[in-house]
Amino acid sequence: MRRRLAAGLPLPWGGDGSRGLTAATIIHQRLRDEIVSMRRSPGDAISEKDIAAAHGVSRTPVREALLRLADEGLVEIAPKSGTFVSRIPVDSLPESIVARIALEEVTARTAAELATGSAISGMRAILERQTEVAAQGEQDRFYEADEAFHQSIAEAAGYPGIWRVVLQLKMQVDRYRRLTLPQPGRMVRVISEHAAVVDAIAAHDPDRAAAAMRAHVEGLRASLGEIRDVNPSYFIGDVGEAERLADVASR
Repeated sequence: MRRRLAAGLPLPWGGDGSRGLTAATIIHQRLRDEIVSMRRSPGDAISEKDIAAAHGVSRTPVREALLRLADEGLVEIAPKSGTFVSRIPVDSLPESIVARIALEEVTARTAAELATGSAISGMRAILERQTEVAAQGEQDRFYEADEAFHQSIAEAAGYPGIWRVVLQLKMQVDRYRRLTLPQPGRMVRVISEHAAVVDAIAAHDPDRAAAAMRAHVEGLRASLGEIRDVNPSYFIGDVGEAERLADVASR
C-alpha cells in the first residue's frame, strides 16, 4: 500500500471511507477536515515533508492536495516562505451566510410539506443527541450532530443535493462556527432554534419552518464582530461593507 500511496495510485481499500481514492485525494480530505475543524489554526505552517512522511508518500501528492486547498481558500502557498493555513476571510462570511439561508429555507419549507413521521422522529433523535453532548461539553460531537440535523432536513425534503451544495459554500463559515461554540449558552441556543424548526416541520407549516430556519442561520451573523475581536489573528478583512451588502441581499 505504501508504494501505491507514494505513486499517487488509487488505494484498494480504506477503513476511513478512502476506498479507491488516490493519495492526493486522501491527503486533501484529511487536511481540509483538520483546517475546517480548527485542529489546524489560521496561520499555522504546513510542512510538505512532515505530511509526506506521515502518509508514507512522496511530496507530489502532498503538493497536489495543497493546491486543491489553495483553490478552496483554505491554505496560502508562498513560494519563498512556505505554506500556511489561511486566515478566515471575514468579509466573505456574510455573503456565504445569506446564500446558505436561501438554500436552507427551501429545504425547511419543503420538508414541512413532505416530511414523514419517521423523518421527523429522526430529527428529534438528533436533537436529543445534541442535548446530551452539549451537557457534556463535547463540542466536536455537537458539531457533528448539527451537521446531521441540517442534512436530515434536506433529505426529508428530497433535496440531498442542496445539502451537498451547502457543504461546499460554507467551509469558511464552518471555521468561524467552531469558534462560536465555546460561547456561554451557545449550544443551548442552537438546540432551541433547531427545536423550533422541527416543531414547524412536524406541524406541516412551511412558512413557519422557513422563518425558523432563517432565524437560526441568520444568528451566525450576530456574533461575527465579537468572535473576530476575540480572535483577531484568525481573521482577515473588514466585515463592515460585507455586512451592508448582505443586509441588502437578504431583504
